[in-house]
Amino acid sequence: MTDLPRRAVTRTAKLASLPLTVAGRTALGVGKRLGGKPAELVAAEMQARTAEQLFRVLGELKGGAMKFGQALSVFEAALPEEVAAPYRATLTKLQDSAPPLPAATVHKVLAEQLGPRWRTSKFKSFDDQPAAAASIGQVHKAVWRDGRPCAVKIQYPGAGAALISDLNQVTRVGRVAAGWIPGLDVKPILDELKARMVEELDYSLEAKTQARFAKAFRGDPVFAIPEVLASSEHVIVSEWLEGVPLSKLIASGTREERDLGARRYMEFLLAGPARAGLLHADPHPGNYRLLDDGRFGVLDFGAVKRLPQGMPPEMGHLLTLALAGEADAVVDGLRELGFIKSSITIDGEALLTYLAPFIEPIRHPSWRFERSWMRSLFTYVNDVRRPDWTMGLKLNLPPEYLLIHRVWLGGIAVLCQIDGDVPVPEVLQEWLPGFDVGAYELEPDDVAP
Repeated sequence: MTDLPRRAVTRTAKLASLPLTVAGRTALGVGKRLGGKPAELVAAEMQARTAEQLFRVLGELKGGAMKFGQALSVFEAALPEEVAAPYRATLTKLQDSAPPLPAATVHKVLAEQLGPRWRTSKFKSFDDQPAAAASIGQVHKAVWRDGRPCAVKIQYPGAGAALISDLNQVTRVGRVAAGWIPGLDVKPILDELKARMVEELDYSLEAKTQARFAKAFRGDPVFAIPEVLASSEHVIVSEWLEGVPLSKLIASGTREERDLGARRYMEFLLAGPARAGLLHADPHPGNYRLLDDGRFGVLDFGAVKRLPQGMPPEMGHLLTLALAGEADAVVDGLRELGFIKSSITIDGEALLTYLAPFIEPIRHPSWRFERSWMRSLFTYVNDVRRPDWTMGLKLNLPPEYLLIHRVWLGGIAVLCQIDGDVPVPEVLQEWLPGFDVGAYELEPDDVAP
């Protein structure tokens, strides 16, 4: 690669190649079956090749195409296990890696953003080989002029043009993805990405957001936010955080690491709004890591939801009412907030029955978030044979809760990838305003859900 593919016609052609190539492989697979090859072997070959092409095309395009791929990677926990394996490793690679840009291009950006003498005036050393490459930028490890190890995040040249192109064309990938992620409606994901990606292009804004997080958690014994050392429109230099990324923990973490990572991950989703007035809105695992000193490190602050008053206390209050079985109060509260429109009639008890599988983790002192549970939720939501299936169609999502909903949906998917035990009621009691664990009865630990 010499640069980011920018021209709309080039990007459109590459995106269009995905469904065409999938169709071609299907035809090839039929030919191999007719030639006597076992169906299972042919299917495995097709899935592996299709998965590899997804990584190559989305990774090379970067921009909105890769951002969409990263969003999908969070939901691999919902894939049926028999088809998940070929895509799991491939989509996980999109969480913290992609084909990098060459050193000459990187040097040009740094000269434009930090000055022509950037290498000697800003750094003691700079590694030309990127440590990570993501959707609109890549990260290099360096040593800052005061001797501190640092991360240099550099935006790809042409990232803005790539995003504009992808906003119109990435739905092609969505149609492909819809075929292998059962029950996942990709349209809300695309709409939310469109609303946030332009904001992510301004690294100066992201640096201010990161500085706000860093100030709120400075000296914290549990969470680590890297301090910003320098920034411009297309470059951010911040402290280096050494640790185990959640993406690696998902692949090979110990039971102890998984439990700790899952708990800290859930805690930070709530601690951010409580301490900084900001919800970290990019839940994919490449943004989080367990540090050597036991703290939970957080990276990449381009996507946030501003919550100056913290998480809405109505959320914790209504959750408590639902767990306590207060059906009518739940309906009244949801209607007041706009989750149930005035023209819609809902039976309270039927609503609590519908919501029961979603709030099951809060009924137990500790809950193991597993892929099988995530898959069961997707099956549950999309099972039209259930008498209460239409209940979900009666619920509305107010615009002010859209991003919160998306972050938590993605967060739960990541928790299921981590496969960790979390004391959910304890975490919510500490961090979610309005929640009261004493208002309902917990199930004993030895009672299976």
